[in-house]
Amino acid sequence: MTPHPLADRLPAVYLEDLFTQRFLAALDEVLEPVFTVLDGFAAYLDPRLAPEDFLEWLAHWVALDVGEGWSPARRRLLVARAVELHRWRGTRRGLAEHVALMTGGQVEVGDSGGVTSTDRPGLPVAEDAPRVAVRVRVARPDEVDRTRLRAAIASAVPAHVEVDLEVVGA
Repeated sequence: MTPHPLADRLPAVYLEDLFTQRFLAALDEVLEPVFTVLDGFAAYLDPRLAPEDFLEWLAHWVALDVGEGWSPARRRLLVARAVELHRWRGTRRGLAEHVALMTGGQVEVGDSGGVTSTDRPGLPVAEDAPRVAVRVRVARPDEVDRTRLRAAIASAVPAHVEVDLEVVGA
């Protein structure tokens, strides 16, 4: 039964008409799922409560590529922290936090760093390719999907930066 029966909103003259009452009761039955969805809509927007199949949509809404290989609990955590991850994106701290959320481990990030510039065009740039080294310490290293993790790290750093990944026991 709907919490908002349509018949309750009618003028008194229609309350005695049985056809109108039955007709509106049928409409109430049709509209009940709509009210149920609308009443629970806030839960759909909360990554901790959203149905699992809706979580991917939430990830897209916050511009986060979560990927399907992570557990639902990890995906929920990533979506819930997406704003914070975007705030620190492109930094050592942001990368470490992102990887920690994906793996549940302790993360160390090393960066080759460095910037070159010149006022004379045509000079060669630095010979060493920029790279980032990520070491993850987890309880069960063999359970970490290195390919998926490396791809996630590569998407979080600039395209020209090479990624070195090491997953070790805690």
